[in-house]
Amino acid sequence: MKQLSLKISAVALLALAASCGKPGNGGQLVGEPTMMTYRPPVPLGMVYVPSGIFKMGASDEDVRGRNDAMIRTAQMTGFYMDATEISNAEYRQFTNWVRDSIAHTTLGDFIDDADGNQRLDMRKRINWRDPDLQDQLTAMYIPADQSGWGKKEFDNSKLVYHYETYDYSENVKNAGQSATNFKRKYDVAIYPDTTVWVKQLSYSYNEPIALQYNWFPAFNQYPVVGINWHQANAFCNWRTMLWKQDREKNKLYFEGEFALPSEEQWEYAARGGRTESPYPWGGPYLVNKKGCYLANFKPQRGNYAADGGLYTVPVDRYWPNDYGLYNMAGNVAEWTASSYFGTAYSTTSDLNPVVDYKIRENDPQWMRRKVLRGGSWRDVAFYLQNGTRDYEYADTAKAYIGFRCVYQQIAPALTNRR
Repeated sequence: MKQLSLKISAVALLALAASCGKPGNGGQLVGEPTMMTYRPPVPLGMVYVPSGIFKMGASDEDVRGRNDAMIRTAQMTGFYMDATEISNAEYRQFTNWVRDSIAHTTLGDFIDDADGNQRLDMRKRINWRDPDLQDQLTAMYIPADQSGWGKKEFDNSKLVYHYETYDYSENVKNAGQSATNFKRKYDVAIYPDTTVWVKQLSYSYNEPIALQYNWFPAFNQYPVVGINWHQANAFCNWRTMLWKQDREKNKLYFEGEFALPSEEQWEYAARGGRTESPYPWGGPYLVNKKGCYLANFKPQRGNYAADGGLYTVPVDRYWPNDYGLYNMAGNVAEWTASSYFGTAYSTTSDLNPVVDYKIRENDPQWMRRKVLRGGSWRDVAFYLQNGTRDYEYADTAKAYIGFRCVYQQIAPALTNRR
């Protein structure tokens, strides 16, 4: 009996070895073998918006009479979205990186990577207060006799971010052509327009906030403003590059990219799973039971401070909606990836709809309109509604426009993510 069991064990081991060593795994369909256990990454500061269906469009009377947000049903694939608007501190990480990369290039700070290719040594510290270093980087400074303050200062106009993208959708439409024909190159001046506080508000004294808002630590958690649509896209590309480099360095799987949300993604997320509610918190009221305002906007007949903020407030103020997203109504209006066309809702697909027209150099001004969502500190309540569409020109920066990112994974999204 013992001898029989040994023979059976030996046969089993031979069968196991044969099944592991031969293609087909013993003739059974088991799929391609893989050693990777996949776990989707969760970007810091983002919350998951699950896949689902919703009714998009106006939730109340169209007081402007535009008829540009007709009610329709759309279905969305799940995605991650920043819980808050991008803050001054977060955007400053971007401008500082661009500043340092230009300096390292000028100074010749290169190292060889594992493949023998040269790359910038971004780990090397730059002492920007060192007079000798400033002399080596003269091109990045405004001379004292040309500045408004009588002393040498850094020239923020030198902060230009270069990046390249691949237009997959256009390549699909033109099958057979080389993919290199669909590479797009961009050079974007990325420093915020700090003058918006003065240019936008005439006959008022806003020089102090214009001089301090983007750099003073007290404003670190306030939403970045003075950003046009092109700068917001450049930020998304840089954020993707940082994320990709870190994951590849740690031999982790990389997927997806950071981008501006489409207006449909934005509205779906703002509704927080509620059906046809006018505001992210539900509605129809703008105050809670205690009489406290639920967003930062222009209440009553223009009492800006009644809601607790004279202009912008920190990005995590007021209660989040049911998905955990803060200030989806008010504070700053937010750029989306979508182009503004009045008939967009009647022409897009009902599955992940979007109108993302690529702006061309010779396009007329009306084709450069990009959708804004959410309203801002200087808007009346109508613009805070989930379904209200507004627009601004892509090359325009305002003191009431900011943005947040989404992270769209390539892997299938689940309706219940835990």
